[in-house]
Amino acid sequence: MCALPRTRKEIFETLVKGLQRLEYRGYDSAGIAVDGNSKTTTDINSNTICLIKKKGKVKALDEELYKKDSLDLDEELCTHFGLAHTRWATHGEPSAVNSHPHRSDKDNEFVVIHNGIITNYKELKEYLITKGYEFESETDTEVIPKLIKYVYDNRENDSITFSTLVERVIQQLEGAFALVFKSRHFPGEAVSTRRGSPLLIGVRSEHELSTEHIPILGKQHVTKCAYIKHPFINFTILLVDNIVCLSVLVSVFVRTNSAIIEHTNKVLYLEDDDIAVVLKGELSIHRINRQAGEDPVRAIQTLQMELQQIMKGNFDAFMQKEIFEQPDSVVNTMRGRICFETNTVILGGLKDHLKEIKRCRRLIMIGCGTSFHAAVATRQILEELTELPVMVELASDFLDRNTPVFRDDVCFFISQSGETADTLMALRYCKARGALTVGITNTVGSSICRETDCGVHINAGPEIGVASTKAYTSQFVALIMFGLMMSEDRLSLQKRRLEIISGLKALPELTKKVLSLDGKIKEIANELYQQKSLLVMGRGFNYATCLEGALKIKEITYMHSEGILAGELKHGPLALIDKHMPVIMIIMKDACYTKCQNALQQVTARAGRPIILCCQDDPEVTKNAYQTIELPQTVDCLQGILSVIPLQLLSFHLAVLRGYDVDCPRNLAKSVTVE
Repeated sequence: MCALPRTRKEIFETLVKGLQRLEYRGYDSAGIAVDGNSKTTTDINSNTICLIKKKGKVKALDEELYKKDSLDLDEELCTHFGLAHTRWATHGEPSAVNSHPHRSDKDNEFVVIHNGIITNYKELKEYLITKGYEFESETDTEVIPKLIKYVYDNRENDSITFSTLVERVIQQLEGAFALVFKSRHFPGEAVSTRRGSPLLIGVRSEHELSTEHIPILGKQHVTKCAYIKHPFINFTILLVDNIVCLSVLVSVFVRTNSAIIEHTNKVLYLEDDDIAVVLKGELSIHRINRQAGEDPVRAIQTLQMELQQIMKGNFDAFMQKEIFEQPDSVVNTMRGRICFETNTVILGGLKDHLKEIKRCRRLIMIGCGTSFHAAVATRQILEELTELPVMVELASDFLDRNTPVFRDDVCFFISQSGETADTLMALRYCKARGALTVGITNTVGSSICRETDCGVHINAGPEIGVASTKAYTSQFVALIMFGLMMSEDRLSLQKRRLEIISGLKALPELTKKVLSLDGKIKEIANELYQQKSLLVMGRGFNYATCLEGALKIKEITYMHSEGILAGELKHGPLALIDKHMPVIMIIMKDACYTKCQNALQQVTARAGRPIILCCQDDPEVTKNAYQTIELPQTVDCLQGILSVIPLQLLSFHLAVLRGYDVDCPRNLAKSVTVE
């Protein structure tokens, strides 16, 4: 009997609303799969699955749902388990046929959504073609529903379970995946599993939960045990970039934290090779092969996020909101960690490992994109405060080189989402070689957070815009605090430490002053938005700002932009300089001030018209500038936090003037969970 029947329209609306919550992540197509049978249907063979997919935005999918004359939107369904997905293309161009969910055949016997990449899909596809299976898409994912149908068609008996079919399928898959399966042969049942891609289950209950842990069953127990039953609980599986709705009492979702929080803040995280089954409101989780010493339970955790945190408020875009949140986000990163009265810094996540870190021979900082730039920005001060060699590595290149890593290395893995695939693989590479691993993330419970030995949550709050802003400045501050904690007992560094701590105390107010320059920056954007290229140059502590500013411009304006080390100007980039090439120069009163003035002379001597970010009241620099953005001065190692904000604002205004979607730049996704 169905406790709470739902109309097909209600299910569609719930799933579509969930997809809309995920639009900020970047996608090129969307699809949905729901049950087609009515609540009175009892014959399993009469079960059907409605599959609707559309290229483009979720709005286009929503409109398509209501064009299907064959669907009775007011029909009440007994099972309201649906799949919905926003796809970011990795294999095959954006199109309806390449979008998810993917199906096993024209009758939609099995459908699946997938986050990740199957690396052996070509071999599997060739084998399945020899067995008579026809493919309709160019994707790697399509082999999965075809393979499960092959296993089902060749099953040894009719009593085989859905989860057993999934087990057999994933044992043939290589690569990274988080998967959710639905089948008309197993109505109302969902099976989910993961390896290398994030997956979580959300739990919602009108009553107090009877347990805060879900036991993990060994394979040998699965067929003997009844499912673990929790009355009045709705289970939700979260699949990054995808949504699944599994419900007995009401419809709920599989999605990312920002979307799930609307329905529940209780979640449990699946580990690699966990298989979760939801049937009639009862959840079981088991592993194919239970190893000795493995955690026998999955704990239910509470997400510390509120719905209003992910709303735009009075801003035009999430990115704009997040830029203006930085006075608060840097405070939240420091909160409870720096005592300005005693000049002490304690990072709770690292204190138990501090002695081991101090004994290491080198620090290796690993990240991608903006997170890599945060490492570049703090490398110099970390070398100064720790007196250790600091390597800064792009995760993909680090892996390509098979970089030597030793037991006395300490490796930092920097990622806003904590799910960045290249960084996560680099983490596993370093763990296998015995190095101590440290995570710097913005997402509690993420894969990097759970797999590192220790770490620091930057506490910047949810970041929705694809182009990272406040996470960068909070990563910057977190790494500075690490350096301060490492140098607390170095007498020779106390003056420097006090200078930096004083600078951190003043940082929120100085950030507000920089944000007050938004009007002037918008005027500069009005002059630049029709340009095709833009150079950003500086050196020393400001080089990372050039890289990050150029990346922001590339990401959301689609202009060519390049961050250039000013010391390299005469070794090649000077050939680009003329009166038509826009140049932004960062010249602050620090150890590189005179050297940067020399670079400025080289630019102006070739008719360049530089826009200069400089300190207030610096006539020597401003007299040679075409335009200036005068910033408050702080400690040299913190200046990059202030100087990056004008470039964030400039990229935002350029994108708006060029007519682009600021929060959802083309071809990009918020959380890069594939290589």
